Amino acid sequence: MAEVQVKVKHQGKVYEVTVNTESIGEELKYQLFSLTNVEPENQKILAKKLIKDDTPLSSLGLKSGNTITLIGNPAADLVFEAPKERTKFREDMTEAELAQQEDAIPAGLQNTGNTCYANATLQTLRSIPELQQELQRYTASAPSASSASSLFSAEQLAQHGIGGLGSGNDLTSALRDLYQQMSGTQQGFPPIMFLTTLRQQFPQFAERAKSGHGYAQQDAEEVWSQLVHVLQGSLKSSDDNQDGPKSWVDKFMGGTFEVKTTCDDAPEEEATVNTETFTDLKCNIASDTNHLREGIKIALNEKIEKNSPSLGREATYSRTSRIARLPKYLPIHLIRFFWRKDTKKKAKILRKVTFQHEIDLSEFCTDELRKKIVPVRDQVREVRKEEEDVERAKKRQKRMRKEMEESVNGESSVRNDEPLQKKKDKEKERELKAKGPASEGELDGEKKAAGGTQDTEMGGTETFKTDEEIEKERAEQILAAKKELLSLVHEDMKKDSTAGQTGLYELRGVVTHQGSSADSGHYTAYVKKTAPAGKAEDGKWWWFNDEKVQEVESEKIEALAGGGETHSALILLYRAVELPEVKEP
Repeated sequence: MAEVQVKVKHQGKVYEVTVNTESIGEELKYQLFSLTNVEPENQKILAKKLIKDDTPLSSLGLKSGNTITLIGNPAADLVFEAPKERTKFREDMTEAELAQQEDAIPAGLQNTGNTCYANATLQTLRSIPELQQELQRYTASAPSASSASSLFSAEQLAQHGIGGLGSGNDLTSALRDLYQQMSGTQQGFPPIMFLTTLRQQFPQFAERAKSGHGYAQQDAEEVWSQLVHVLQGSLKSSDDNQDGPKSWVDKFMGGTFEVKTTCDDAPEEEATVNTETFTDLKCNIASDTNHLREGIKIALNEKIEKNSPSLGREATYSRTSRIARLPKYLPIHLIRFFWRKDTKKKAKILRKVTFQHEIDLSEFCTDELRKKIVPVRDQVREVRKEEEDVERAKKRQKRMRKEMEESVNGESSVRNDEPLQKKKDKEKERELKAKGPASEGELDGEKKAAGGTQDTEMGGTETFKTDEEIEKERAEQILAAKKELLSLVHEDMKKDSTAGQTGLYELRGVVTHQGSSADSGHYTAYVKKTAPAGKAEDGKWWWFNDEKVQEVESEKIEALAGGGETHSALILLYRAVELPEVKEP
């Protein structure tokens, strides 16, 4: 270790400091902090040039007796502002405040008797932030004269502290109130008022169990469809554009089909083309369906029977649907239940149907829409590739730096970051020197005989970029790729900002069913965890099993493809992959 004695000037004082020239600027800053009480991040050290944290001190050419200058105020002289709000510890927080913390476990929903179908649906819909924001702004037009407490006693409602909630037959208000209550707790919450309103508005959900005890089990897809239909009528759009979406559902969950119908029995008959709206896609499951894509393809290419005006009889028609508008949120319903006349039950198709965390729907779009979104989709993938390359380079750089430090601190004279051939040559040279050749000439001869390489003169100087310069270049490359991506967005798509712009969708929620029929078994929900602003998601999910909520890995989702009576996906909630934000450095 090479050490030199230098003088450090700081605010009129001179300190004698022993400096290790084989260290870096960061170590020197901590050394001076112990002498001057100037925090390392507040130090500016001048010695021919400004010394940074990663500056090798060997590059400064320091000699004993040299003087360097330290600029910065000691920590005791710094003035800190008193916090505007008093720090609050967890033990002093209310239940509602604890529920708002970053690491809070979201509230579950109590099963009040065969209500898991509703609980799973409610938890999945709650994962849509735009819906929660819209519900907060919602005000019922007029309260209903009918009381929502007719199916429950006042004592039951008071027992759970919700005697004052509910808005008669207004299901949207009941949903709003329920989500508000859930945001203030981490416990299992009883959705009594919501269920009461649901059963009053849709009597099929008030069907009693055949045993005579409590209510019957229902199909989660049915309650999902009814809820979305209600929200479509109640959450009216505030946009002034007469041609725009009429409701929140149309804006965020509404898609458009271009449907072409042709007669198979009379090809010369003129085809009909019309437009239809949708709020979900169907995945039909046939005997040979193995993947989600195959089921969607079946649903979008149907055969129907209807009267042919040209033939004057019933004929077979091909009905082909292609997507003309992609919504931001897209539920995909796997048609697993069908009516069996012999058992008079909704039986379940147990076949395994795999699905992906990200899907590409461009193949199901009209030619016109595909031309607009495919270039954007391809550039999204290029941006991702650039970002992945940067992350890999960072990890590689970190690993090499660690290996270099270990090599420097160890006794080996062979550096780990050197090319393999150069390592071998050095090892051989060390072995030859250990044997003791008579002269350097003999050493060169033995190196040739051993297959080694001789030193060669360098024909010039080689320059290396600093870490900061490399990071800056990479950031500029990613920024340029993002700008190119945004430039590819079609003008028509820019006017419809809540539509899917790329054709790519990422999975955000799953409603699952365990059992052999819709009227029995058990429903649960999986919702992907969101990250706080400025942080990346960790890829984990929340599993909502009524009032029980637990964190699970993403591999758990991949096991929901079905293939038996275990939990299998029934509704997949996808969200459109959004365009990147461009932040200038």
